[in-house]
Amino acid sequence: MRLSPFLLGMAAVAAAAAVVVAGVLILQPNRPLLADARFSLDTITPNADGDSDVTEIRYTLHRDAYLTITFTAADGTRYPFRESALRPAGDYRVGFSGVVDGYLRPGEAFLGKVVRRLMPDGVYTWTISAISVENPQDTMTATGTLTLTNGDSQLPLIEGFTISPPVFTPNQDGYDDRVSINLTLVKDSRLTVYLQGADNVPYYVSERFEGRKPGEKGAHVFDYDGGVDNNITPPPNGEYTVYASAEDAVGQRVEITGTVTLQEGGLPNAEIVAQTTGRTVTWDTLPYDDGYFTNHETQGRTVDAPSSVQSQMAQITLPQGDLVVFRLTVYNYGTTPIRTIGPWPGTVYQYDQTDAAMTPATAREGISGAWRVGLQCERSESSYPWRWAIGTPETLIRVERDGETLWYLPPGRQATVWGAVRMTRLIPTRNPQKCFAALIHEDVAIPPRQNRVGEIDVRLTPR
Repeated sequence: MRLSPFLLGMAAVAAAAAVVVAGVLILQPNRPLLADARFSLDTITPNADGDSDVTEIRYTLHRDAYLTITFTAADGTRYPFRESALRPAGDYRVGFSGVVDGYLRPGEAFLGKVVRRLMPDGVYTWTISAISVENPQDTMTATGTLTLTNGDSQLPLIEGFTISPPVFTPNQDGYDDRVSINLTLVKDSRLTVYLQGADNVPYYVSERFEGRKPGEKGAHVFDYDGGVDNNITPPPNGEYTVYASAEDAVGQRVEITGTVTLQEGGLPNAEIVAQTTGRTVTWDTLPYDDGYFTNHETQGRTVDAPSSVQSQMAQITLPQGDLVVFRLTVYNYGTTPIRTIGPWPGTVYQYDQTDAAMTPATAREGISGAWRVGLQCERSESSYPWRWAIGTPETLIRVERDGETLWYLPPGRQATVWGAVRMTRLIPTRNPQKCFAALIHEDVAIPPRQNRVGEIDVRLTPR
């Protein structure tokens, strides 16, 4: 009887499959789940001296598996190194220095959390266990011994951890612009400090170097301004966890945390804006009388702001001893209110006075971080000796803080600034002399394009 071609074909396929299966069994028999499990060194001395600090754990998985590596001390204490870690089939090598997940011995208590810690010196039974992913009944275990001796077990503890102030406002207004994080290392360690908020983004804090090397045993200070000093927008307002982490040369790591609140953060930016004519400063003149005299003890009369819009004149002329008057507009285009300090617009300076003459000594500590408009002439003996607040009490926001009154120009707002200087010094060889204005961020900078604004020649005529 003849078989059909279809049946003959099916028989041929079955025969070929049988040959393939037999070949696989011959060339690649059912191999063990875990193979070649061993340590490169049976004794290690984890003290970071470069000699026998680390042993290499080697093993092979022939199938995907959940892997566990543990060490058991003579007293039965179990130290896990890997716990049910999913591993695909393959050859593995991993260094082990005796450091495992953090733990505390009976009666121990430390400031902070022990994240990673060296096992005590001793003889340990190591166990490598594998459980097949596809078949949980398919398991294998390998064991051996490992000796730890001369280990550097001193933890890299952090002491004296403080955060000050608890609330900071990174906006360069001179008040609580920075947060200072102080701590002490009990041993040389790699030290990392960062803030982390609700978005889980870490904001790393730089150390303020004061003679001690980074990570050196002893006191350390970390200083954070929110990035504002580098013209970086600070993190969002909110509460942040401050993390300080110390890791020694062996790999032990200790972490300590605290909290700090960020408020009113933002980049301060302002400029002197141009008039409709294109000129940035309006100049005018007024006769002087003694009623204008002002210092920090005496408040004289103030001048009114020039009311007209000035054309592009190149020179003004006035009798020696009279007043040169200016007016300009400041615009806060930044993302945060900017603080200012007096004297108020309209104040009259004598030529030989400076802003110090207008400010009581008790108030000068508040100058740093304030914004003011300054005026200078070529023959001035100091940089922008005459300065005024960037607005009046009616145009600014008043803030009471720790018994002190502070004044702010909010974002998106403009303020008019004006004032006068009595021009008493006539130098024939420098007549006329150029005068000009600037927008000054005290003890920070004169912003770009805010220096020598509205320059004009001022000519004096002898009386």
